[in-house]
Amino acid sequence: MEKILVKADKRPETGKGSARSLRRTGMVPAVVYSEGNSTPIKIQGKQMTKLIYSGVGEHALITIELNEDGAKTSEHPVLIKNYQRDPVSEELLHVDFMEVSLKKLVKVMVSVVIVKQPIGVKMGGILQHHLREVEVECLPTHIPSRFEVDAESVGIGNALHVSDLRVDEGVKIITSPSEVILSVSSPVVEEAAPEAAEAAAAEPELVKSKGKEDKKEEEKK
Repeated sequence: MEKILVKADKRPETGKGSARSLRRTGMVPAVVYSEGNSTPIKIQGKQMTKLIYSGVGEHALITIELNEDGAKTSEHPVLIKNYQRDPVSEELLHVDFMEVSLKKLVKVMVSVVIVKQPIGVKMGGILQHHLREVEVECLPTHIPSRFEVDAESVGIGNALHVSDLRVDEGVKIITSPSEVILSVSSPVVEEAAPEAAEAAAAEPELVKSKGKEDKKEEEKK
């Protein structure tokens, strides 16, 4: 497992004004939570944005190398607990980290990625991707980066389930094995339009009104 290292400094000042000032310098305010304690820190915005938006670090184990007094540093294994971003610009605004023990099991969500197109789609079927993440339980050092699904053999009317995922030793999937990851359904066939003759037959017959000539014929009788 590749080690993801993020360098950070302690953040003595807190508040909205201080946070805005940090962002203007390319830093992002963050907090590390550990056993009821919280430590305000600041991290490089570009590095953290790349980790989160690429999907690599959102559920992965991250090691924060914390610079405490300019000379002393300490390492803290963490998971991303939450993050905030601007809804318009998508700029990363704040990150919350949760420090974890490398010897205790954790529960995290792991992405499910389709790597090959189902044969059913090539035959005209419609791919439906139902499940994009599954929950797993494992040690922080064993967290999978993602689950790759080879869906090439899935035909029309068939599906792949959580039970079909390949799991490494030491990783337990919490999500129900019966959950459907993807399926291929039959293409939708449009119904033929009703024939014009049938439409005409359904219309009521018009009654012809009697004209003057018809009335004269009746009077002669």
